[in-house]
Amino acid sequence: MKRKLFLQKSLSVFGLVLINGVVSSCKNSSKEQANKLYTVKQFVDEGLAQFSYALEAEGKIVLIDPTRNPSNYYAYATTQNSKIIAVVETHTHADFVSAHRQVHEEQHVPIYISKYAKATYPHEVFDDNDTLKLTDHVSLRAINTPGHSQDSISVLLEVDGKVEVIFTGDGLLLGGVGRPDLRESDGEFSVQREQLAKQLYQTIRTKYNELEDNIVVYPGHGAGSLCGQSLSDAKESTIGYEKANNPAFQYKSEREFVDFLLKDPLTIPAYFPFAIEVNRRGADNLENSITKIPAITAIPDQSNADIVVDTRSSDDFRKAHIKGALNIPIRNKWETWLGTIVHPEEKFYLIVENEKSVETTLETISKIGYETLVKGVIVHNPVNAVKSLDFNQDDFDHNRSTYQILDVRTKEEAQAKPIFNETDVIPLQKLREQISSLDADKPIVIHCASGYRSAIATSLIQRYLPKATVIDMGNKIKKYTPTEK
Repeated sequence: MKRKLFLQKSLSVFGLVLINGVVSSCKNSSKEQANKLYTVKQFVDEGLAQFSYALEAEGKIVLIDPTRNPSNYYAYATTQNSKIIAVVETHTHADFVSAHRQVHEEQHVPIYISKYAKATYPHEVFDDNDTLKLTDHVSLRAINTPGHSQDSISVLLEVDGKVEVIFTGDGLLLGGVGRPDLRESDGEFSVQREQLAKQLYQTIRTKYNELEDNIVVYPGHGAGSLCGQSLSDAKESTIGYEKANNPAFQYKSEREFVDFLLKDPLTIPAYFPFAIEVNRRGADNLENSITKIPAITAIPDQSNADIVVDTRSSDDFRKAHIKGALNIPIRNKWETWLGTIVHPEEKFYLIVENEKSVETTLETISKIGYETLVKGVIVHNPVNAVKSLDFNQDDFDHNRSTYQILDVRTKEEAQAKPIFNETDVIPLQKLREQISSLDADKPIVIHCASGYRSAIATSLIQRYLPKATVIDMGNKIKKYTPTEK
């Protein structure tokens, strides 16, 4: 089936913020408004907490870290009556798939990236003191800032040789720095997180710390991104503010900094190494990739061999679903959960609520490159459906010892707000690998904080521990207060 995509209208799909009729999440600084020599527009993908940028000067635009759908940048260039002349990648991204190769092929423009990325697509090397000139006054200069990854660079925006802005990628974030542990499974390019953390310390001390305080900082991610921890919800800052307030600048010894950075590692979603490799070679054209996915009317009889991802609400899923299906309800950031639960070597069928949601769902999946894993997409068909057990609160309250209680919140959440005694805590991010540790002979009642993660967890256990009796507490967890311990 040839599927017509309306990519020019997909801003809301990719979570990009619209301000004053153009794609932007920040005002021009006073300098920008005063000198009129350049304009920086920030694009915000709320789902991945990812920032990309369009730097415009005298009708020329350079894109920095573009997300998968390039039509948003094309539309912006049209409104500015400007021409895209280049793409700059601050590093090989792990949490999203970039549009750099598609922009290169469609706009016939070069891609600039560090030589340490070992990119296999056509590109220009962009490392320490390499310069990309936009006008007689405005240019971009690269500096190597390893630590988040070996190939990380930051990009200095200079006006007549004076630095006014820095695009830091995932090196320096607002209130933190990029994680140094995302390359551990990165094939032959693997660099131990300890070594990267040490490199990041040197980057902070010898690169960022040496910059003037008034330089505007535009990072690659914001609060909620899995590429950093404890980040500010701001979208721009200054070097001076970060020096004074960012914890990464406060450590005076390498050992203290490394210990601080590595003490509480977050789980690495399964799709991160996959996205790195897709970005290293460059993703296929978005529309071509999505239109290859067949629309089907029924999922083949697969005896639970193939993964089925049902994106409907947990309430609808409980009422009727295909046996063994995984329920990952659509909401903000759901693509990250998809890439955490489903591994990149696994093909899957996709169930959506209605025809209208087909395109938006597939485009969202494409942000992490998973559209290439979809074997077929189907609007929900209740044929051969099964029903999940309902949570009986009265029986649970009076016979609690007969149940195995599973908390799928993070351990930090569970420790901060414990709800039940004798609870097993397995964060949802780690549940698939630890399902075998559960007792299949005792009914399992699952909860999180609101009902979203517990719905995913329930479907996971139903698939991979089919002999178990599994009950999702859902949003009824809100009836209990964290006071029993």
